[in-house]
Amino acid sequence: MPSQPMKIVIPDLVSHCDFPLRCNPCEAQASLECKEWLFRGGKMSEKKKSAFHGLKAGLLTSWCYPKASYNELRVCCDFMNWLFHLDNISDDMNDYGTSRTAVDIMNALYHPHTYSPVSPEGRMTQDYWRRLIPTATPGTQQRFMETMDFFFQAVTQQAVDRANGVVPDLDSYIALRRDTSGCKPCWALIEYAYNLDIPDEVMEHPVIVSLGEAANDLVTWSNDIFSYNVEQSKGDTHNMIVVMMKQEGLDLQGAVEFVGNLCKQSIDRFVEDRGNLPSWSPEIDRQVETYVEGLADWIVGSLHWSFESERYFGKTGLEVKQTRVVDLLPRRS
Repeated sequence: MPSQPMKIVIPDLVSHCDFPLRCNPCEAQASLECKEWLFRGGKMSEKKKSAFHGLKAGLLTSWCYPKASYNELRVCCDFMNWLFHLDNISDDMNDYGTSRTAVDIMNALYHPHTYSPVSPEGRMTQDYWRRLIPTATPGTQQRFMETMDFFFQAVTQQAVDRANGVVPDLDSYIALRRDTSGCKPCWALIEYAYNLDIPDEVMEHPVIVSLGEAANDLVTWSNDIFSYNVEQSKGDTHNMIVVMMKQEGLDLQGAVEFVGNLCKQSIDRFVEDRGNLPSWSPEIDRQVETYVEGLADWIVGSLHWSFESERYFGKTGLEVKQTRVVDLLPRRS
C-alpha cells in the first residue's frame, strides 16, 4: 500500500484576489468587548476561552465589515463569535442535540420579546438580536431568520451524515455547504451594518444571487482547504477535499489542487458578475454597490484572516501563508 502523505501544498488564493484589504478602526475595542460578551454568556472552560483568543474572530469581523459604525460592528462581531462557538459545540452534538438547540435559537429570533430561551446559545441569540432589530429593515430581518433556519437544517443533515459515515456527492455537498457555512446570514448582516434598504426584488435578481453564491463558495471552499488538516486529524468527512477524493478518485494533493482551482474560478465569477450588474435607480445602485463591496470585503478578509487566526495552522499561519506547505497532523485515536 502507498504510504500516507506527510504534507500538502495549498493553492495561492491570496495572490489571485486583488480586492483591497481594509480594517475597521474599532477592531481592538470590538474584539475585546465581544470576547467578554461571549465568555459571560457561553459558559466556556478556560481551555476553550484560551482557544478563542487565538481565533481572532474580531479581526475577521473588522476586515469583513470595515466601514461599519461601532454599534453595528459590535452586533456583527458578537454574531461571529457566537457562530464559531456554535460550530464548536455542534461538532459534539448528534442530530437530536443540534435540532433541540436550533429550535431554542429560532424561537429567540422569531419571538425576541416573549420567548424565554433555555440554552446559553439561545439567550445570547436573543441579546444580539434585540440590538439588531431596531435599525434592520424587515427584509434584512427576514433574510437573516430564513438563512439561519437553512443553516440549522443543513447542520442537522451534516450531523446525520457524520454519524452514518456518509460522504455526499459533489453537487449535494455544494448545496449543503452553502448553508452549513453560515455565510448567508453574514450577507444579511452586510445590509444591517450599512443601513441598507434594498428591495426584495433587487436582492432576488439573478446577478445579485450569483454574486452571493460566488462569495459563499470562495469563503466556504477555501475554508475546506485551510481546515482540512485539523478535520482529517479528527476523522471529519464534511470537506470538499474528501468529497473529491472519493468521487473522482484523486489523491490528496490532486484533490487540494482541484478545490483550489474551483476557489479561483469563484473569484473570477464574482469579478465577472460584478461587471454585469444592471442599473435600477441612482439610490438603489448606490446601495447595491455597497452590498457587493461588502461581499468583496468578505472574500479578501476571510482569506487573509485564515492565516492570522490560530484556528487552522496554530501559530504557524504566517509561515504557511508564505510557503503554502502544511505538515499533516496524525489522526487522533
